Amino acid sequence: MAEPSPAAPGLRDRKKRQTRAALATAALRLVAERGLEQVTVEEISAAADVSSRTFFNYFPSKEDALIGDQAVQSAQFVARVAEVPPQVPALAAIRTALAEVIDEMQADRELWLLRMTVVTQHPALLPRLVTVGAEAERAMIEVVAGRVGVSPEHGFPTLLTTVTGAAFRTAMLRWAAAGGTRSLADLVDEAFDALAAGLADPGPKT
Repeated sequence: MAEPSPAAPGLRDRKKRQTRAALATAALRLVAERGLEQVTVEEISAAADVSSRTFFNYFPSKEDALIGDQAVQSAQFVARVAEVPPQVPALAAIRTALAEVIDEMQADRELWLLRMTVVTQHPALLPRLVTVGAEAERAMIEVVAGRVGVSPEHGFPTLLTTVTGAAFRTAMLRWAAAGGTRSLADLVDEAFDALAAGLADPGPKT
């Protein structure tokens, strides 16, 4: 019997990622065009050229297809923060960990811009994002507390987690407003530099 190809698992994983991305893209495009209530799982599946049964292998609902793998991505980001060398200050560690997130968003710019538009147009999706965000925030507070050597109940981990999250969201909104034409990394740097400077008033326009 022939030995299985060592590349086979990688190929399967790649196909799964492609199918998942195709479903998410189809869901976002259809909902952006027609509205959340006017789009069915069957239509999303057909647009991605898969069966409805396949859809449910990847997402429990069309809403989950729209918001993407937020829980997984948040868990991966928190893990990256924990992996930054301990001598790096906490604020800089979070910015370092964001580099990979930013690269992924830039690589899938059209998908992310479309997702942000759809979420803005359909507030019914926000509770799911809030739930995922709250879970990620609790995990981040634990990681930051461990880095700086204080209890999670100390004010600093919560404050740092909150303000860096707001800084990143601000950069994302500016990026979306520019249609993705500006560098997301530069916008994030601007926001984090402002935090590092203590949010001093900006200088006069020249």
